Order: sequence, then structure tokens, then C-alpha cells
Amino acid sequence: MVEILNPKPNEAVYDPACGSAGMLIVSYNHVKEKFGEDAEKLFLYGQEANLTTYALSKMNLYIHDIMNHHIAHGDTLLFPKFKEEKFDICITNPPWNQDGYDETMLKKGELWKQRFKYGFCPRQSADWAWIQHMLYFAKEDGRIGIVIDNGCLFRGSKEKAIRRRIIEEDLIDCVILLPEKLFYNTGALGAIIIFNKNKDEKRKGKILFINASQEYEQHPEVRKLNRLGEKHIKKIAQAYHNFDEIESFSGAVSIDEIKENDYNLNVTLYVFPEEEIEEIDVTREWEEIRKIEDEIKEVEKKIEEYLKEVG
Repeated sequence: MVEILNPKPNEAVYDPACGSAGMLIVSYNHVKEKFGEDAEKLFLYGQEANLTTYALSKMNLYIHDIMNHHIAHGDTLLFPKFKEEKFDICITNPPWNQDGYDETMLKKGELWKQRFKYGFCPRQSADWAWIQHMLYFAKEDGRIGIVIDNGCLFRGSKEKAIRRRIIEEDLIDCVILLPEKLFYNTGALGAIIIFNKNKDEKRKGKILFINASQEYEQHPEVRKLNRLGEKHIKKIAQAYHNFDEIESFSGAVSIDEIKENDYNLNVTLYVFPEEEIEEIDVTREWEEIRKIEDEIKEVEKKIEEYLKEVG
């Protein structure tokens, strides 16, 4: 997401569910790699609900010698701490399908009319509440990225109603399906959604879908996990920035077509990876079959001889 959103010096990056500040640190390192000491002009903001994790995020930033940060403690969906700010980049991996943030609960919080204008999510999943929160706090030319449960792309009811309104306002820039087994704490498939309030002309009225489900390598330290390698990240980011349409990997789809699909954003509806076709050596396979047949005949012969003996 950092490669796609491409933070720059003098921009403000905000993670409303910052955890141990990993996204903010990666954003800083990205700018430092590209602009050197100008990374000190990157402004980092984050909020974290868990007090222990909040303390860890502060410590983590100091360990990485990142001083230009503002981290707050509190429940972001109810009590956002940076109410007067707007951000160039909003980026997060929030708790997926977070329970307990339905209309009744969200109306107890601050700025709920402004933040949740597209609708209220169901009690069992706050995914689209997090998305709306970031849409509100992004500047008019802001870029937004979220890693979220793949299910929020196609679930119905209240989530579909929110999704429909956001699609119709042409705020969704790109949807990326991620490989399986990327995350420690869930076996569910993840997706990245990129939002843009100020799309380029070539992107208006369209959403770029990227099926990156095959872009992975085995994690070097955790046997049961996969990860995106550098070449995979580069391929995905390049397809996004160039608005590439690559067979079985990426494609731009009009909002009209998405409406016809009942506002379903499931990536596999629009881009499906080509299955590898195994080449068959007919001669070799036939020889294997003949060999097996000969072995069966030999076994049958031995059985007949044995039956005669016990006869």
C-alpha cells in the first residue's frame, strides 16, 4: 500500500488503527529511501485503542529514530483524536469484521453525522465504518488505502448499501485481491482497497481490479505463511500506477458494469488468473499404463496359481 500511495515530504500520513506503528514506519522509510533527509518533513499521525499497543507504537517509532510523529490513545471509531486535521494519506490495516459498531453505538461517538454519511454498518462488522472514517479525514486530493477482509467487497444488506453509494460517487480507485495465508491471525483472504477523491481523467468512471492471488512466495521464517516478495510488490504497484490491463492479472471495469453485477466488487468476477495447463506426454503415459497392466496380469497369474494349490 505504501508503494501505491507513495508518500512524499511535507505530506501527512494517518493510520487510525496504527497498532505498533508498522505502516507509519514503512511510510517513513519509503520517503527516506527516495528523498533522504527530507523524510524528516513527513508528518506521521496514528491512533490506537489498546493502551499497551499504543505504548509499543511510541517506543517503536523512537527506536527507529522517527521523531516527527503524533500518536494518540483512544477508540478511533467513537472518539477520533485528530478532529481538526485532514491528511494527504490515510492508510491502515484495522481489525477485520470488528464487532459492536452498529448505528446505536456509532451515534454515541463524535462527528458521527460527518463521518458515516454513507450509512451505518451491521453490528458484526465495522469494515465500512473504518473506510468511511478515512474518507472523511482525507483531503480533497487525498489517497486512501486499507487492508480488509475480502468479504466486505460483496456482502449484502447494510454493507452493500454503503458500498453502492461510495461506488456511485466514483471514490474507489483500485481493488486488489491478496494471496492466501498472508496473515498470522486469520486464514481469511484479504484485499486492499484504494480510494481517491480526485481521480485522473483516465481513471474516472472505472475501477482497476488486480488479482494478485498468485503473487506470493513462502515466508522464510513461518512455514505455514506466505508473503509478497519484492518482485510481487513491484508488479502490483506498477500495474496500479500505469493503470495496466494485463490478461489474468489486472483490468479496468466501468462503474456501469459493476452496477450490473449488483455492486459486487469481488475481484474474481472481473479478473481470473489463468490456470496452468499441465502438458501431457502421451507416449510416456501410455507406456506407464501398459506397465501397470502387465503388473496386474502378473498378479492375477500368481493368484490363480495360489488358488489351484489350495484348491
